[in-house]
Amino acid sequence: MLKSALFWKVMTLLGCMVVLLIPLSMLSSLINERSNYRDDVEQSLAQSTSGSQTVTGPLIAIPVTELTTVIEDNKEIKKESSFIRYYLPENLSVVGKQAVEPRHIGIYEGQIWRTDLTLNASFNRQQLKGDDGVETRLGTPYVVLAIGDSRGIGKVGELNINGQSYPIEPGSHLPGVEQGLHAKIPLELLQSDKLTLRFTLDLMGTKQLALVPLGRNSQFSLTSNWPHPNFIGDFLPQQRTVSENGFTANWQSTWFANNLNTSFDDARLIDVSRLPTFSVTVANPVDQYQLTDRAVKYAILLIGLTFMSFFLMETLTGLRVHPMQYLLVGLSLVMFYLVLLAVSEHTGFNGAWLLASLVCAGINGFYLKAVLNSWKASVMFTLGLLILDAVLWQLLQSEDSALLLGTGVLFASLSAIMLLTRNIDWYRMGSKVQTQAVDDRQEDPERFRLWK
Repeated sequence: MLKSALFWKVMTLLGCMVVLLIPLSMLSSLINERSNYRDDVEQSLAQSTSGSQTVTGPLIAIPVTELTTVIEDNKEIKKESSFIRYYLPENLSVVGKQAVEPRHIGIYEGQIWRTDLTLNASFNRQQLKGDDGVETRLGTPYVVLAIGDSRGIGKVGELNINGQSYPIEPGSHLPGVEQGLHAKIPLELLQSDKLTLRFTLDLMGTKQLALVPLGRNSQFSLTSNWPHPNFIGDFLPQQRTVSENGFTANWQSTWFANNLNTSFDDARLIDVSRLPTFSVTVANPVDQYQLTDRAVKYAILLIGLTFMSFFLMETLTGLRVHPMQYLLVGLSLVMFYLVLLAVSEHTGFNGAWLLASLVCAGINGFYLKAVLNSWKASVMFTLGLLILDAVLWQLLQSEDSALLLGTGVLFASLSAIMLLTRNIDWYRMGSKVQTQAVDDRQEDPERFRLWK
């Protein structure tokens, strides 16, 4: 077997494919590098404006001082302990209208969103905990709205409670949560059986907008002009509508589902990052870097099918193709992905795929005319490359059925090869090639070679 010309031909082709893995690996590194540049742009926008926003509130915080009597050395001593008591809404309803604006830094694009929020909350005095048997002093209560990044706070409307307006000040005044808004309210206001609250807020951010459903019953309605939302989070919307003009979504939850009332015990620091939220992310419509990286993973399939076509043609026609010609065609197929990456940053993925397919198939057709010495064969191989590009594009678009489609392509290719070579005696063919090569060298050493 080691003396068989056919064996060494196959091994040489496999070696060519291994060599082509080097530029493909370099191309994958380039894709990751360009993708990191794009991520840096998104981070720059967040640093220059504001980051993801999580809205926590409104809730009422009440400073409490408890006086307890203890006996030390047969003496009664009163000790004080201070903490914050939280008064969560019975019903919370938030309505938002979001406008997403694209921003460019060089050739890269990011998004900034602005959302007008209208918050309505109602509180029930029965939720206040009793202080039976404990002497307490209540401080000045204040309404709190915590924000993930206060740089995104824009216009703030007046706080309206039971028909009366109260001024809003910066800072949340909550332990563990510094950024946000607060408004002091009279202690007498908490004696009302019902307390209704309303105010508006203009909020700016990047990527994610999240709302903590603090109310016993919480609702969040959001309308946006962005047609590519990502609703992955703690709660999916009860209803949503996504179109080319944007989306609308409605969330709903209760304490029975989220147990949020247990997260606001007395004297506990609030860890907003651990609270469940209604959330939506402004996602990129098409990530050309991810698609190009997936396309590169199919490069070996494209190169392998192309090499197999040449090898099959050699086997059936007797035409000899040199390993260098195989390698040049393989490099042109690698160049297809580099053209795809470079052009997709300016025109989008689909347009770049079409242009790269036409350019690379055209240069291969021109080159194969000289290699195959036939316009007909050259055109057939060019059309074959275009068909393979179309099949690979469909593989990328049909992510759910990619395995099925890819398996079908491989099965069809293998079936065609088996059908065309079913009558070939591979042992006789290998020995025939060796005998012919010896006779040709004796007649004219430079006339024919295994690969010219």
